[in-house]
Amino acid sequence: MKTTVHLMRHGEVYNPTGILYGRLPDFHLSELGRKMAERAAEFFGERDIVAVVASPLDRAQETAAPIAARLGLEVGSDARLIEAANYFEGKRFSVGDGVLKRPSVWFRLYNPLRPSWGEPYKHQVERVSAALEAARDKAVGHEAVCVSHQLPIWVTRLAAEHRRLWHDPRRRECTLASVTSFRFVGAKLVGIDYQEPAKDLLPLKSTKKFVAGA
Repeated sequence: MKTTVHLMRHGEVYNPTGILYGRLPDFHLSELGRKMAERAAEFFGERDIVAVVASPLDRAQETAAPIAARLGLEVGSDARLIEAANYFEGKRFSVGDGVLKRPSVWFRLYNPLRPSWGEPYKHQVERVSAALEAARDKAVGHEAVCVSHQLPIWVTRLAAEHRRLWHDPRRRECTLASVTSFRFVGAKLVGIDYQEPAKDLLPLKSTKKFVAGA
C-alpha cells in the first residue's frame, strides 16, 4: 500500500525586529506568508490528502489552516513537529551586529556537529520521524501533510538519505512553503521528492540579513 507524507515548511513570518524567534509565541505569518499558505492550499487541493497536522507554533498552524479548509479537514497539532530549541532564541542574530559579536556567548559555538547552541540534530530527527510515521499510519493508502520548520525538516531528510546531519545552513534545500515528500510502500521509505509551490513568491520575501528562525 502506497502512502505519501508531505513535510512542509511554513510561510514567511512577520518579524520586523529581526530576532531569532524559535519557539516564541505570537510570531505570525506576514502578508506574503499568507499568500504562500494559500498557494500551498492550491497545490494540495487536488491531491488525496486525508490528514493535515502542524507544529503547535502560530506560523505552522496558520500555514496549515487554508490547506485543511480547502480539503474540508481539521488541523491537528503534533508537538514533535516543533521548531528546534536554540540558546539564541529571542536574540538578534544578524550577520553584522547580532549576538554573535558578544564573547560571552562564544562558548555556545564550540561544537557545530551536535550542535552545541541548541537541540541535537539527532533528537530532531527522532521526534520528526516519529511524527511522520504517525501521519503515515493515519493516512495509509492516501496522503498526509505535516507543517513544520526548516531545520527539523532538513535534518530529517538528511537522515533518511543517509547523509551526515551537520551541514552549512546556506545549503539547505528547504525554502519557505516548500514541500519535502516522503513516499512509502507499507512502512518502507521508497523515495523523497522536493517541490516549491510558492517559488515565484520567494523573490518578494524580506531581504534583511539576519537569521530569524525557521
